[in-house]
Amino acid sequence: MTTGQALTQILDATLHRGPDSAGWAIYKEPLDNLIRIRFMISRKNGETDDEIKRIHRHLKCIKVQVVHEEIQGCTLGIHARYDGEILPLTKKLEKEFIPFSIGRRLDIIKDVGQPLELSRKYKIDEFNGSHGIAHIRLATESGVRPDTAHPFWACGFADVATVHNGQITNYWIMRRRLERKGMTFQTHNDTELIAVYLACQMSCGATLEDALKASLDDLDGTFSYLVATKDSIGYAKDKIAAKPMVKYENDEMIAIASEEVGLNRLFPGQSLETSEPAPSSYGLWSRLVPQ
Repeated sequence: MTTGQALTQILDATLHRGPDSAGWAIYKEPLDNLIRIRFMISRKNGETDDEIKRIHRHLKCIKVQVVHEEIQGCTLGIHARYDGEILPLTKKLEKEFIPFSIGRRLDIIKDVGQPLELSRKYKIDEFNGSHGIAHIRLATESGVRPDTAHPFWACGFADVATVHNGQITNYWIMRRRLERKGMTFQTHNDTELIAVYLACQMSCGATLEDALKASLDDLDGTFSYLVATKDSIGYAKDKIAAKPMVKYENDEMIAIASEEVGLNRLFPGQSLETSEPAPSSYGLWSRLVPQ
């Protein structure tokens, strides 16, 4: 089973938790001196070609050289040469377009629909990289659209993505603090806030473990979240621990799901020794990967 297949099977097994949309943050092998950019594009007849031409013109103007592109569903995936910082690039792009993700490894695929259908459409099963996170959504606070689906990229930072169950009740306070530090946001979704918060912490010198620990004090509300970077996966749960998270770990892998039925799908007929993280806890798994 590939990494992509495993993520999709967990989503399908827990489909009752969110039938509206699905998404994957997958970490592919790095490209030599290239970055990956995934844009959301229109699917209306006659508009797609014009939008892609505008993207190319804009990228050329800001010194981003496209070397490869591929249209998949409602997205345009690009490999490009770019030597500058990601945050200024993001600010130049988001004025006119919606980048789902930017990074050397990270590629976020998300759309309206259910995981098995979308996995076939976007060839998720072919992904067999080191790690990834995925999500299915039940819309509660915004419309059902590809850009409101999860995972969320840490807007302005390479290779950081989050998925989240819960509600950050001090969202606006935290957002204003981050904006005063120069951070940028594409949506009003609190999952995006978590991603930007963690990335900002790390940009100021904190390790990911430090950032996870700090989030337990800085973020108010009920939450269980996962964060992925180019070489790590971390989690944190608030002090109430009302939002579920179940994990299974052995010498070869770590798998996490909202419900044990998702993990059982990966190991049919086996008895798993699973555990649920305690309140006010965080954890981190890292691996050495080629730079």
